Amino acid sequence: MKTRAVRMYGTRDLRLEEFELPEIREDEILVKVMSDSICMSTYKLAEQGKKHKRAPQNIDTNPVIIGHEFAGVIVEVGEKWKDQFKPGMKFAQQPALNYKGSLASPGYSYEFFGGACTYCIIPHEVMELGCLMPYEGDSFFEASLGEPMSCIIGGYHGNYHTNKRNHDLSVGTKPDGDIIILGGCGPMGLGAVSYGIQIENGPKRIVVTDIDDAKIERAREVIPEAKAAENGVELLYVNTAKMEDPVEGLRAITGGKGYDDVFVYIPNRKVAEMGDQLLAFDGCMNFFAGPTDNQFKGEINLYNVHYTSAHIMGTTGGNNDDLIEANDLAAKGKIEPAVMVTHVGGIDSIADATLNLPKIPGGKKLTYTQFDMPLTAIEDFGKLGESDPLFQKLDEVCKKNRGLWSAEAEQILFEHFGVEQ
Repeated sequence: MKTRAVRMYGTRDLRLEEFELPEIREDEILVKVMSDSICMSTYKLAEQGKKHKRAPQNIDTNPVIIGHEFAGVIVEVGEKWKDQFKPGMKFAQQPALNYKGSLASPGYSYEFFGGACTYCIIPHEVMELGCLMPYEGDSFFEASLGEPMSCIIGGYHGNYHTNKRNHDLSVGTKPDGDIIILGGCGPMGLGAVSYGIQIENGPKRIVVTDIDDAKIERAREVIPEAKAAENGVELLYVNTAKMEDPVEGLRAITGGKGYDDVFVYIPNRKVAEMGDQLLAFDGCMNFFAGPTDNQFKGEINLYNVHYTSAHIMGTTGGNNDDLIEANDLAAKGKIEPAVMVTHVGGIDSIADATLNLPKIPGGKKLTYTQFDMPLTAIEDFGKLGESDPLFQKLDEVCKKNRGLWSAEAEQILFEHFGVEQ
């Protein structure tokens, strides 16, 4: 079986190549990848090359396939798994394996297993850990975005609170509390808003900050305050660059109490330190953003840690339950992973988009691996549609859906490029 894949050979050395996959073993599964969204973690991998903790040291001779937010269709099943999986089944997968203490993960560590490809081989450990999951949704892109949504969900479940009566911990964000998502108008932040406004025993208020009016406007378009209000949640978007004293102004929204749950969604020292200052009594700050610098530091108020039960912690990735929850909520329409997506492209756009990810404005870059197509902003569909019927169709579909990507738009691409599903 031939595959086309984007492989990493070293620091900033990504190549789209065609090569032969080996025959699968009896404990492996061959899959056809349909969609793969690009994660900032893959950019960090490309920047670090062999220095990355998940990258093998022989990538110059045995390159790895990049991409870990992917979904597709099962093609061939090894004998060991034939009672659980069948050819033609759609799948989603959880890349956070942690198999027997190993850091190996798809998109970072495997020669024949990753998302930026047409076909790949899923090794035995994925099935043994229950990380290959049948998927029943209408679209592949929502299954791809299930992985980043699972990270977001893991963050919500990872927060905790205490009480002064005993040593029992209350796991999760505080019911009827105040949540603030700092730097929250990027793709992951919007995913966090989409999840937060619908959770059972959810907050009474979610405040989302940014310093870019255009990003705040788009956030307001795709997740209006009125949508949160339908679920009994007050949603506020705030530009902290326009506040004389952001800490004082943000605390004032809560009547001076502070925030029960603080999520820091950008790896910025000042923002992280502001998050610490915004905590209410028994508040929990989740440093969610992953910095590239392994010496990234900031000052925290240890007096408050001691006397006001301030909790400082962080989460990374999600587990199988988080991914199952993400896919289930998306299938039911309770969350909208599409709020993350601002660009769409084909397999030929992946290498360049990955290497330049911080320079490309907007949110998630969603790619489809079975065809070539330049990475294109959804907001540019209208202009391109003046001379290209494909983009005219895509523009019409997205505009009737608050400017969001959708299963209908995905289907238009598959039909245009003749992709069998």
